[in-house]
Amino acid sequence: MSPATAPRLLLVEDDPALGPLLVELLADGFAAELAVDGPSGLQQGLTGQWDVMVIDRGLPGIDGIRLVSALRGHGIDTPILILTALGAVADKVEGLDAGANDYLVKPFDIDELSARLRALTRNGKPGASRKPAGPLAVGSWELAEASRVLTSPYGDRVELSPAETRLLAILAAEPGRVFTRAELLELAFAAEDGPGIVDTYVHHLRKKTARSVIRTVHGTGYHLGGLE
Repeated sequence: MSPATAPRLLLVEDDPALGPLLVELLADGFAAELAVDGPSGLQQGLTGQWDVMVIDRGLPGIDGIRLVSALRGHGIDTPILILTALGAVADKVEGLDAGANDYLVKPFDIDELSARLRALTRNGKPGASRKPAGPLAVGSWELAEASRVLTSPYGDRVELSPAETRLLAILAAEPGRVFTRAELLELAFAAEDGPGIVDTYVHHLRKKTARSVIRTVHGTGYHLGGLE
């Protein structure tokens, strides 16, 4: 199968040996790209065009179960298979309840993984199972996540860093929701970062745009504001 017609696969796996190996072994049937932690998996999952995803359960930054939940919460309906070393029935139920379509326990046979992925992508042409990634509204402005650019109705552009884009996209995807700092830390940043990094990037975004872009809810956290 040529790369142009192969189903696009997002693999989220932090093992530095296993991740690249799986990309290589699956190359005959899938155009696979690798994300090495939960936050980058969320970013690529929300902004990329995928036909199937394979997500390791034990990821840094955001674990696999919460990553699946976050993707489903953002309306991503791409088929997802969870890879894990945890094989108890309760673990499988937790993964499926989070929104995964299938669950494979490590160690596994590559032929079985390939067969399961083919089954998940069988019911439609490549791309049929996902929703297009469109711009997100930030007041009257639009955020294009892939290019990391905020654009005004008048054509003004503000370029954002990857972390600024992740943070703003999470808020913009659920504009009516108040996120705690802990939630934003988990969804947008790495596990080793402290909660103060959320306030730092809120400050960065306000400095680049306007204070109104993100509203503070004292004692709770933040929600999306707006730009005119």
